[in-house]
Amino acid sequence: MAGQTYQPYFIEGADRDGAWVITADHARNTVPDFVAGGDLGVAADDMARHIAFDPGAEGVARALGAQLNSPAIWSNFSRLVIDPNRGMDDPTLVMKLYDGTLIPANRHLTEDDFQRRLSRCYTPYHDALADLLAARNDPVICAVHSFTPQLRGRDPRPWHIGILTTSDRRLADPVLDLLRADPDLCVGDNAPYKGHLPKDTVDRHAVAHGRLNVLIELRNDLIETPAQQQHWAARLAPVLAQALSQYRSPEGAHHVPA
Repeated sequence: MAGQTYQPYFIEGADRDGAWVITADHARNTVPDFVAGGDLGVAADDMARHIAFDPGAEGVARALGAQLNSPAIWSNFSRLVIDPNRGMDDPTLVMKLYDGTLIPANRHLTEDDFQRRLSRCYTPYHDALADLLAARNDPVICAVHSFTPQLRGRDPRPWHIGILTTSDRRLADPVLDLLRADPDLCVGDNAPYKGHLPKDTVDRHAVAHGRLNVLIELRNDLIETPAQQQHWAARLAPVLAQALSQYRSPEGAHHVPA
């Protein structure tokens, strides 16, 4: 980022009038210059892995935004700098070890360093997302993430796609039903991960405000190229639109969970 004004997030299609707001918390593996001189001490091969960002998620999120005529917002800092999908009191907000890789620049993080990452990366991203949502009438959040086909030393993951949920499954359940109707897909319900974390992005911006939401996890070997990302966006957009229509129709409406 040398010689440039650092931008911690990007928004595309802010003036689109679709129902959705598409997010990609872990879109990029950028390490700004003000963070350890732009180098966390992690090998380039590791910075290209899922530990540093969600490969393919940005492309899918942006393509989904276009497909659904809705804005997309994505981060411009590595999750290893500070993780925007964690609450402020989460011990994994700044990771020191991830999937077998040490993060040298995070091992002895000073309070000043932490506050700098917080004020220049984490907070601006969340403020921008909050403003984007507040400017819209009854927005629906679709969070896009990707997962690695196999963690080191673990079994391969068979799922093509997973839907992660909180107790609010109003939109997740119809999305799951529609995805499971496709015999070519292996679909996970809270797999490969279990639900959400307290005060993560969906909890903070959707659940806390009673907003409809769905979190999509795509296996990252399926969305490596722009063509694959466009393919999945085109595949998912009608599913999301139909699920939302089913929920909002009188016969398909669900009650808000207590």
